[in-house]
Amino acid sequence: MSDREEKTGKNDNGKKNKGGKRNKIVAIEMIILVLLIMAAAAIFIQKDKSVKEAAKIHDQKAEKTEQTFQDAQKENEIEEETEGTEEEAGDRDAAVPDRSNFAVQPGVSVGTTEQSDEKIVYLTLDDGPSDNTQAVLDILDKYNAKATFFVTGEMPEYKDMIKAAYDKGHTIGMHTYSHDYAKVYASVDAYFQDLDQIGQMVQEEIGYVPCFIRFPGGSSNTVSKKYTAGIMSTLVQEVQNRGYQYYDWNGSSGDGSVRTTEELVAQATSFDSNNIILLCHDSHGKQTTVEALPQIIEHYQSLGYTFKALDRDSFVAHHGVNN
Repeated sequence: MSDREEKTGKNDNGKKNKGGKRNKIVAIEMIILVLLIMAAAAIFIQKDKSVKEAAKIHDQKAEKTEQTFQDAQKENEIEEETEGTEEEAGDRDAAVPDRSNFAVQPGVSVGTTEQSDEKIVYLTLDDGPSDNTQAVLDILDKYNAKATFFVTGEMPEYKDMIKAAYDKGHTIGMHTYSHDYAKVYASVDAYFQDLDQIGQMVQEEIGYVPCFIRFPGGSSNTVSKKYTAGIMSTLVQEVQNRGYQYYDWNGSSGDGSVRTTEELVAQATSFDSNNIILLCHDSHGKQTTVEALPQIIEHYQSLGYTFKALDRDSFVAHHGVNN
């Protein structure tokens, strides 16, 4: 082998060695690069996971805060509603005076037969409660008028209207339970048994037995003579001895018989006493009375009358007894 060939062989081997080293370095660099990329990816994934976890925790805290806020808001609304209800109840209690002294009290007189100088209509409604009573109450509310309801037990399914009327500031009186002339005027004892029965029903609704009563047919009725002679003369004294007061009327709408709305208004508005105890009915079938009431109330209010409920000091109208 010549010297040139030997040198050429050495050069080739050197080049091969240098190329191999370079390849190794590139390979190592590639490995390092891959490792770096993998490390960066791992760090990115971990950061992303941490960010998502933090976001999740933030959302949970936000939801919890929102829920807490909503709960607090709801509690405030409930408190406000409760306070409003209590205030309304307080207002109603303040507006409606205590009337427990209206209870029957033997030995204590009730009312006066002398009229006052004040212009007052004591609107009285007999024979209810019935399916017409709520409509009457609505009308009275509209005109800020008070009345007295002489109730019976003829339609016990409407007995809750007794308390409804009472809670609105109206007076509750008693008109016997059955309103059956043959039954209530069969004897003095029979009358008081029937009166006690309606008294029990009223007491269940308003808490006491009221002292205000009205005889079926009024104290001047003559139909009672058909069942017991002289019974009214006895009853008008005996009810007062037992702490009651009986109320007749000095004005009537005439709705005890069949009348048109116009006829009821005409008759009911024909009175001019200072104190008018006006007889009407809120029993079943008295739709014309319901229709007439607004005009009746408007008429008297335009003349300066006030519609009041009976109380222990009110004017008492008594008819002449005919039996």
